[in-house]
Amino acid sequence: MTTTSTSRLTRYDRAMLRLMNRGEGRALYATAARRRGVVAVHVALTLALGGLLLYVYLAEEGQWWAVAPMAVLLLGWCVCTGVINSATRGLLELRERALDERQLAERTRVQARAHWTMTLLLLTVSVVLLVAGAVRGHAPTAYAAPVLIAVLVTHWLMPLWVAGLMAGDEPDDEPLGV
Repeated sequence: MTTTSTSRLTRYDRAMLRLMNRGEGRALYATAARRRGVVAVHVALTLALGGLLLYVYLAEEGQWWAVAPMAVLLLGWCVCTGVINSATRGLLELRERALDERQLAERTRVQARAHWTMTLLLLTVSVVLLVAGAVRGHAPTAYAAPVLIAVLVTHWLMPLWVAGLMAGDEPDDEPLGV
């Protein structure tokens, strides 16, 4: 395995490489079961945030009470995102020049699997919308914008979720303390 040449890395690249390779939260993603759990929580938080946004979007009048739960959910979502990024050693966040050949190959595999998963999801959503439109006599237009936004967010996050699920266990160097 060829390592990355640090001479061509910018200060930003080196800082991000250090950040993505810190070990403080290693116990949160040390096993495949824990990584799957973090990804599941991230998906659930994404759905909860999307549900609140959909509720606010479809509500008759301003629903300002929803801002507080959204802020709490968003904080947890950000923490989970950081844990997944740490588990994958920044596979999707680091620039290409900061990754070695093995990581570049892994990134390509993750993106291909995420693309396939997203294609199946889009096909499913399209069929459901077409069937619902045929049964009701017209397409469910009130939900078109939220569905498009949900698809966009899912498309954006799918590589992160797939990378978190595909990340392998690292060899034990030291006790995890858990």
